[in-house]
Amino acid sequence: MRHKIFIAFLSLLTATSTLDMAKAQSLPYKNKNLPIEERVEDLLNRMTVDEKIAQIRHIHSSKIFNGQELDMKKLTDWAGNTSWGFVEGFPLTGDNCAKSMYLIQKYMVEKTRLGIPIFTVAESLHGAVHDGATIYPQNIALGSTFNPELARKKTQMISDDLHSMGFRQVLSPCIDVVRDLRWGRVEESYGEDPYLCGLFGIEEVSGYLENGISPMLKHYGPHGNPLSGLNLASVECGLRDLHEIYLKPFEMVVKNTGILAVMSTYNSWNHIPNSASHYLLTDILRDEWGFKGYVYSDWGAIEMLKTLHFTARNSSEAAIQAISAGLDAEASSKCYPFLKGLIEKGQFDEKILDTAVRRVLFAKFAMGLFEDPYGKTFKNRKRHSPESVKLAKTIADESTVLLKNENQLLPLDAKSLKSIAIIGPNADQVQFGDYTWSRNNKDGVTPLQGIKNRVNKNTAIHYAKGCSLTSLDTSGIAEAVEAAKNSEVAVIFGGSASAALARDYKSSTCGEGFDLNDLNLTGAQSQLIREVYRTGTPVILVLVTGKPFVIEWEKNNLPAILVQWYAGEQAGNSIADILFGEVVPSGRLTFSFPRSTGHLPVYYNYLPSDRGFYKNPGSYDSPGRDYVFSAPSALYSFGYGLSYTSFVYKNLSTDKDKYELNDTIHATVEVKNTGKYTGKEVVQLYVRDKASTYVTPVKQLRDFKKIELAPGETRTVQLQVPISDLYLVDEKNQRFVEAGEFILEVGQASNNIILSKTIVAGEPSTIGNDEIVKPKNKKSSRQMEVKGEVRDVQATLVPDMQIIEKSTGKTIAVTDAKGQFKFTTGNHEYLIFKKSGYQTVEIEVNNMNVINITVNYGEN
Repeated sequence: MRHKIFIAFLSLLTATSTLDMAKAQSLPYKNKNLPIEERVEDLLNRMTVDEKIAQIRHIHSSKIFNGQELDMKKLTDWAGNTSWGFVEGFPLTGDNCAKSMYLIQKYMVEKTRLGIPIFTVAESLHGAVHDGATIYPQNIALGSTFNPELARKKTQMISDDLHSMGFRQVLSPCIDVVRDLRWGRVEESYGEDPYLCGLFGIEEVSGYLENGISPMLKHYGPHGNPLSGLNLASVECGLRDLHEIYLKPFEMVVKNTGILAVMSTYNSWNHIPNSASHYLLTDILRDEWGFKGYVYSDWGAIEMLKTLHFTARNSSEAAIQAISAGLDAEASSKCYPFLKGLIEKGQFDEKILDTAVRRVLFAKFAMGLFEDPYGKTFKNRKRHSPESVKLAKTIADESTVLLKNENQLLPLDAKSLKSIAIIGPNADQVQFGDYTWSRNNKDGVTPLQGIKNRVNKNTAIHYAKGCSLTSLDTSGIAEAVEAAKNSEVAVIFGGSASAALARDYKSSTCGEGFDLNDLNLTGAQSQLIREVYRTGTPVILVLVTGKPFVIEWEKNNLPAILVQWYAGEQAGNSIADILFGEVVPSGRLTFSFPRSTGHLPVYYNYLPSDRGFYKNPGSYDSPGRDYVFSAPSALYSFGYGLSYTSFVYKNLSTDKDKYELNDTIHATVEVKNTGKYTGKEVVQLYVRDKASTYVTPVKQLRDFKKIELAPGETRTVQLQVPISDLYLVDEKNQRFVEAGEFILEVGQASNNIILSKTIVAGEPSTIGNDEIVKPKNKKSSRQMEVKGEVRDVQATLVPDMQIIEKSTGKTIAVTDAKGQFKFTTGNHEYLIFKKSGYQTVEIEVNNMNVINITVNYGEN
């Protein structure tokens, strides 16, 4: 009898479960055929306040893991019947991620009341940060390829690793424009130019989205120019720089992709924390750009409103400030749980909470989590595939920059080389860069190993570390000197070192939280380089680094210099191939190198007034002005990079000479490889506004193309610039294109412009032309003595100025040390006063015995 009752009970239970399941499947938010907005609203209306708050919060691995193992009891105790917004497992291996993320997702979908899938979160700045993932070159290297297509390919490949580990949301890419090189996070940026950062960001985001991964733009807000170069420090700038420099890449990505997630920053702008800025998070991001996704806090950023910025007295105020501004999801803080009590007390409007939850749910629906929470669509993706390793090598090859190659020392001949010294703290140590899972040589190829793989078996390799990156100990330099003396050539590998996320932070000189007050090479590296140089053995310096350093002495003395930005797991094989000519270097600088720390900032797109007025650089042998003992220019400029071959540019042309304001400029230029190697050239197009209502930079990158040419091959390169990109911004952040003349400049670097052409956009002003109507030349009737002095606009006497007689073209005098002159000439002669760095002045003698001239700085 009991058995029959039990069977009947089971039948009833099964029937009830079937009905419940059918009912659940009929719920609007689970109907994939309905518009996402309808599904979001239906689900939101079913949620309690606790469930809403959980959706905008993050479960951190420390709460639910015991080392590498997921503790299901801890997960159950933490989540209960409520699904959460996000979860990560940064310290985990890739295999443990795959197992654990599946179990966590299964719990959220099958064990919580509403079954809302969770965003499984990883970092993947240059590869997933979990053991076993492919380690790609760091962002600074990727930007230096000047090949945005590689960015898309990289994130397509990273997506394979992420899916194999069970992740659907990544906290990348980082698209900050960086302006202070002391900052540790320089390595995370593509470069100092907003246009370049935006293009690479678009490609990375597209590669992820096309492969079922939701990327997250970071760090939104002015971030890359922290005061004194210190991490988390404030950024002070005007409205124009905010939008045209720091926010420009974010605008480009938001408007040109389907991005669904943005990360806020720690720091403040103009005394308002970026994570509590309604202007940034709502007025601009949502209302102006139309962003539909959610904003996620950088870890601990909301808590910092009360502990770092002191705009909030307590966690409740911090929560209100952040979520009201438009920061939707909280990570690594405990402020948002206070929202429930505030709502119950009538101190906070639940509708604001609903808006934040709505955005997170929208992203989950848009990414297909409700239909495929376990990623079955992507279950066959392979981790660390041969294709991914090959791509990592390609990016490394195309990113290394050849800075100097005196007398074609490079490439080396592996067949004839009898001995080589491999020296330096980065010679036998991998340097992957921050946000990676390893600092261990077993997970990559060191330069020493790469060279061993490449050279002839009969080549003697003399290795000596020489010194460390963080110590002033010089005891190892003698061994390095001896190695150099016994070798035909010495290759020194110096630079920097960065941490491994959540694993190893020791001896770091670069990366997040490792900022430098001085950009001279750290430790005893400079002494090591100089003492090896004194042996007389030719020295090749390879900087393996995440940021530029001060290397003016090295530039002036060493015959060859390369910079290999953190180049990923294949770095050693790549640099060996470059040193021995198997790969022709084609990287170009996306960060300018300073002459000293005191030369900061050194970015190329400065305003016309910002690199000196007097144009008279000095030295200790000959002191000058602007800088008494130096030049204000960069040591190496944005866009610079040499090759083993050579290129010639000619025939720059445009489809028109005059454009309407809604046109696009189409330009072509012929480029020929005139050297002996097949090589890749980066053709760069800059634009300069000849005259404008507001001060504009001396030049701005507007297009570039990377091409490969065989020896003797010529190609016509097509470049374009929409006239709309040449806009100005007024005091109210309103954009307008101003008619006028624009100079197109094409060349190999920002400071190496080869061809230029002026075009006209719209109808320029016709007010005046500064022409002075001169009387007809009167013929001189006699010779007379003329004297006087030349001063600049600040009344400083100008020596060494040429005075040219126009009728003969002869220099008839030069001003003396006191700026004075005296000579004999015709009484109606025209005199030309000329000196480099000054505008030329022409004046008629007109029977004047004393002529005092005022000259302005600059060129005519």
